[in-house]
Amino acid sequence: WNGKPYHSLDFELKSRFGQKVYKIALDGRMTCPNRDGTLGTRGCIFCSRGGSGDFAENHLLSVSEQIASGQKKLAAKTKCRKFIAYFQAYTNTYAPVSYLRPLFMEAILHPDIVVLSVATRPDCITPEILTLLSELNEIKPVWIEFGLQTIHDETAAFIRREFSLSCYEQAVAELKHRNIAVVTHVILGLPGETTEQILETVDYVAHSGISGVKLQLLHVLSDTDLADYYAAHPFPVFSMEEYCDFIVTCLEHLPPSMVVHRITGDGPRKLLVAPLWSTDKKRVLNTIHKRLRERDTYQGADFT
Repeated sequence: WNGKPYHSLDFELKSRFGQKVYKIALDGRMTCPNRDGTLGTRGCIFCSRGGSGDFAENHLLSVSEQIASGQKKLAAKTKCRKFIAYFQAYTNTYAPVSYLRPLFMEAILHPDIVVLSVATRPDCITPEILTLLSELNEIKPVWIEFGLQTIHDETAAFIRREFSLSCYEQAVAELKHRNIAVVTHVILGLPGETTEQILETVDYVAHSGISGVKLQLLHVLSDTDLADYYAAHPFPVFSMEEYCDFIVTCLEHLPPSMVVHRITGDGPRKLLVAPLWSTDKKRVLNTIHKRLRERDTYQGADFT
């Protein structure tokens, strides 16, 4: 897979579309039931004011204008001509279908967009939204991204996720039934979790039938409740060496068909409290790939 011993997103996209494809992060001007008072007012404990959409385009622009802005920024470093429209900020199915349809249609019908990716919550997938997503999936591929983060109830309560594992399972089953791809986010390094517990989550995700996974290093960002907790109760975070070794172990637990969308993650430099080493993403990725080459288990392994 492009010289990597796992099924990388880059390989998947080049195989499907014959060229490199980049994401453009969009803001659909939505909120979240964990912020508007329905389930809570402060969101998940790690979530920034931008609703995890700190790299998204300006929400005051139309979808087409946001795409054009993203293309202009990427043109400075790549000649990429095809893009993923990634609705990233907050919960992107937390609105009536009458609002969502024109928003998503504008993105998916754009000639340079090849995939519509929607970050949302499993408790915000209604029958009406499933019908809309199925309609969109007939036009171009649709990916639904869920922030599961952990399978452990105690940790889920601590991070204020506010949906159950059974809710996630039901949403995944409904989407799979409609041939809509699901990408699940897992945070590595949540406070109080052991490496064994993290691997239990990875194992669960590996056998859940989803199509893709994001393995996300925990970032402590300023102006979040997690940052306040970290200041009052400092908890251990991965060192770079520990993380690079551990991510290799996580990858060994995944089936070869599962597309790995992320193996580390980006935290905005101006917001990042810890771990500060993660800002050097190139060094982190190079170290991970070096670890992968060094592991004997990747020589002829079948990952089953």
